[in-house]
Amino acid sequence: MTDMRATQRFDIVISGASFAGLALARALARGSNGAVRIAIVDRAIRKETATPDARAFALSAGARRMLDALGIWSEIAGEAQAVSEIEITDSSLEAGIRPVLLRYDNRIGEAKSQGKLAEPASHIVPASAFEAALYRAATADPSLTLIAPAEIARFTDIGSAMAITLADGTSVTASLLVGAEGRRSASRDAARIKTVGWRYGQTAIVTTIAHERPHGGRAIQHFLPGGPFAILPLPNNRACLTWTEDAEEAKRILALDDAGFLAEVETRIAGRLGAVEVVGPRQSWPLEMHLARAYVAPRFALIGDAAHGVHPIAGQGVNLAFRDVAALAEVIVDALRLGLDPGSMQSLERYERWRRFDSFASAAVFDGLNRLFSNDVLLIRAAREFGLGLVDRLPSLKQHLVAEAAGLTGEPPRLFRSEPL
Repeated sequence: MTDMRATQRFDIVISGASFAGLALARALARGSNGAVRIAIVDRAIRKETATPDARAFALSAGARRMLDALGIWSEIAGEAQAVSEIEITDSSLEAGIRPVLLRYDNRIGEAKSQGKLAEPASHIVPASAFEAALYRAATADPSLTLIAPAEIARFTDIGSAMAITLADGTSVTASLLVGAEGRRSASRDAARIKTVGWRYGQTAIVTTIAHERPHGGRAIQHFLPGGPFAILPLPNNRACLTWTEDAEEAKRILALDDAGFLAEVETRIAGRLGAVEVVGPRQSWPLEMHLARAYVAPRFALIGDAAHGVHPIAGQGVNLAFRDVAALAEVIVDALRLGLDPGSMQSLERYERWRRFDSFASAAVFDGLNRLFSNDVLLIRAAREFGLGLVDRLPSLKQHLVAEAAGLTGEPPRLFRSEPL
């Protein structure tokens, strides 16, 4: 990738070197065999020595297949942990016993007895290793141009192309501009695409622990009145803790010293992993949900958090973003192969039809789950415990849930099916 401020024409300009933006650039470069001219405009020059990111992602099997096809998975496989099993509990923080209400095998495909190894439906991947691998892949590709540090000041559809002006006055044109800056997308606002959403009054807290007992690849989701507390397994007896708290309670927890913070962690883990130690930074952010009212405009498209921000209760935010990436890359490559304009509304409307309903449905489900489980009303607790117990007795339903989380239901893009673009 070239680092420059050239005034020239590109086929695709991506605003934001986010996870989704970097993955889209790689997918388009691979899918077109380097024939597509791509630029990524970003506010900062990323470095692999940047501040550590405490987050970890539950990467679906479909997203992993896409990264494998893009030559990225091999770069992060050693840092990833396959999830073998998922446990769900639901009790108060003070409960002496936390019974497992739902447990299921987290694998898809053929069973070992049939001579084939089942594929994990998800892997836990540290965000820092993930971002570094995506950035290395992008910077090593000669068909990609990085324009950074830079910001897009304005853009205008001139009929045959999008005319883009950067904050320093540099001008470029492209057939298509893609907004991938994240939740606070400046390009989305400039395109006058409105969003609908709300704040939850909750805060997400993330850190990394080392623990005494092996986790065996088991991921645990414990529902508490303040929100879900998840233990996501990582290699070498480590785990990423991702939990949701009421905003005021989160302030109290985050203000504690190291000993006090560890005590809060130990209370929630309840001894199931033996002795624990906090080995990563604490990070937090307020939780909200938003959906763009449109995913496309003339010569403009949104992907990832710029298009949809969902509650992290199911850990599916990054997977939704990568489904956007795979779908938009497929639409663009198909248009180019047919000699069509990849920035035409005909192509973009195909992408919007493909992704908008799925994103809306997912956001609604995650919002409903958060509202259902983030309370301690006795009747509601009894009803959801009954419901979880019922699901635990229905193997076919559990298999469907695993396939859904793996990103393989509905109409998955080719990259999610391990097929080339």
